[in-house]
Amino acid sequence: MNKRNLTVDVMDLLARIRANTPSEEEQALLETAINAILFITSTGQRYAFADFLKYLESSSPPPVVAAFKTREEAESWLNNHPEPPDSTLVLIADRYHTVAYIRELNHRRLLPLTVIEYHLGRLKREGLPPAAASFNTREEAESWFMNQSAPPEQTFIQIASDDYLAVFHRNVNHRAIYPFSMALDEEEPGEGDS
Repeated sequence: MNKRNLTVDVMDLLARIRANTPSEEEQALLETAINAILFITSTGQRYAFADFLKYLESSSPPPVVAAFKTREEAESWLNNHPEPPDSTLVLIADRYHTVAYIRELNHRRLLPLTVIEYHLGRLKREGLPPAAASFNTREEAESWFMNQSAPPEQTFIQIASDDYLAVFHRNVNHRAIYPFSMALDEEEPGEGDS
């Protein structure tokens, strides 16, 4: 399905539902949804939205908007950004963080999240497929991964008989290798609750 047509079709559907909804409160909610899609298309976010839809259909880790080697680099980016993207995810030394930004107070923080740990735990619970490649050392694995011209979003590998996940964050051209030993075995809070 064409993503350009998809957004137009969704906006048309929401507009028809809104026209047939007697509740003013529900009409306002539907108008907000229409405006959110209009925001996506009018700010040039259509491809990013299409990529996000692909992520939702995949079993890949959540996308990030930036990757930094050190906390200092990330803090510099955050403090110099004219309007940081609130609630988005960034990587600092390959660990997930969320951006907290309150515009009215110019409050900016980077908060660590256990996103990759939960992701690895979910993959373990589902059962790991055979490794795509095996290496004796992490250096060999990193060299192999860096030399992949178009790596998949995630690849199961082994290093010295231990399981790892090689993750390629395409939108920021960043590659990270995570050991399954850091996986959290429990489900994320709210998962499986009834």
